[in-house]
Amino acid sequence: MGSRKYDIGVIGSGIIGLATAMRLSREHPRSKVVVVEKESRIAQHQTGHNSGVIHAGIYYAPGSQKANFCSTGGAMLRRFCDRHEVPYEMCGKLIVAVDETEVSMLEELYRRGSANGAEGLEIVGQERLREIEPHAAGVQAIWSPNTGIVNYDDVSSAFCDEMREKGGELIPNAEVTGIARRNGTLNLETAAGDVEVGAVINCAGLHADSVAMMMGQDVGVRIIPFRGEYLSLKPEKAHLVNGLIYPVPDPRLPFLGVHFTKRISGSVEAGPNAVLALKREGYSKTSFDLGDTMDALKFPGFWRMSRKYWKVGINEQYRSVIRSAFVRSLQTLVPELQDHDLHMPGAGVRAQAVDTAGNLVQDFSIAQTENAIHVVNAPSPGATSSLAISRYIVDLAKRSFDLN
Repeated sequence: MGSRKYDIGVIGSGIIGLATAMRLSREHPRSKVVVVEKESRIAQHQTGHNSGVIHAGIYYAPGSQKANFCSTGGAMLRRFCDRHEVPYEMCGKLIVAVDETEVSMLEELYRRGSANGAEGLEIVGQERLREIEPHAAGVQAIWSPNTGIVNYDDVSSAFCDEMREKGGELIPNAEVTGIARRNGTLNLETAAGDVEVGAVINCAGLHADSVAMMMGQDVGVRIIPFRGEYLSLKPEKAHLVNGLIYPVPDPRLPFLGVHFTKRISGSVEAGPNAVLALKREGYSKTSFDLGDTMDALKFPGFWRMSRKYWKVGINEQYRSVIRSAFVRSLQTLVPELQDHDLHMPGAGVRAQAVDTAGNLVQDFSIAQTENAIHVVNAPSPGATSSLAISRYIVDLAKRSFDLN
């Protein structure tokens, strides 16, 4: 049987891959678009394991892609949800300074968020803080009423449905094992057979660097997986949290610290930490893959990153192993919380790009090579920003590919 032929192949059916395929199918109906997915279902990794927050755009350096895409993307996402009857809730978020040493950084976050277009931000004192979250502790906080929650599985399904309605296709169980150039086209060798495409949009998330290397392209970073472990509040303790309660984050890192997240289902999650995973899809403490581990160890940037952040890494690992340390971190925000109030541990894995100098890439990173666009780094707020990112990618594709 010959290979199936398409104009554009999107590798990966996470939320950004699906948003991009949907937009391509809508705006270029004469171009044949296919999404190639290695799992049997869509959104099985970062998209399906994230916290479900619609971010307002507070944390990010003004002028960065995260800043530019987040608040715009959040508004686009809510309009899409309204049209497609995907439920969401604008429950609001507090970013809490637990003592006076964190107030100056809180004020800087307020300046950043305001510059980024995050709407309705307020710096509130203890009295207002306790009105919003009666069980939270802190000296001041940023109140962000324009932060919400949604189930990104539902959003991804709606993206996929619209893509198919516009003529796009999805091929599941089709892990890409090789990519070859043939007569100006790209042949994707997959577990479901060969797929021939004119151009590739690489949205492979945890495997984005590996897909680029299959094309003979070094995009200058490696994906280092970080597992985020969390616990859930027992249903009878969910009243301790009304919405979202976050700490003031460490500005050196792209992680936001352990926090409390109300889910659209009504449950509340506590966490996550950020520990180095020994497998790209390593959702448990015992997950290990020799190939993934060696990929990291052979990359000079991994060792430079380790030298820079070894103290942070040890602290995160300690909280992973010693549950009481994890609980104490949570108690700085909600002192009433006790160990026995928590159950049902879970985890997600963040695809974190690290450059050769050992820097954790803070911003979104989208690279172009011959006949390809690579989404190299798109962690949080990638889901919130998915529609804005897809617009950016499709604009790049219009300039780079011969779209019909």
